[in-house]
Amino acid sequence: MRVVVSLFGAFREHDPAARLELDLPDGARVADLREALDRHGREHWPAYRPELLKASAFASETTLLRDAEQVPDGVPMAVLPPVSGG
Repeated sequence: MRVVVSLFGAFREHDPAARLELDLPDGARVADLREALDRHGREHWPAYRPELLKASAFASETTLLRDAEQVPDGVPMAVLPPVSGG
């Protein structure tokens, strides 16, 4: 299945469109999406920091999803890095 992933925060600096399309096997879990995004980052983003992805959350349009949960088919996803500041 093809998953559209919107990029936010520090991930936006890697892609001017602020979104990616990744191919995952049917029935993929959020952990699979995290792994696919990690591979993409290592291959295409010179300033990629894997530790940021490890600390990031994934969400559908309405719900935060844990690594063990299935990626909803046909639903855009977002990767949400941790934020700080005040």
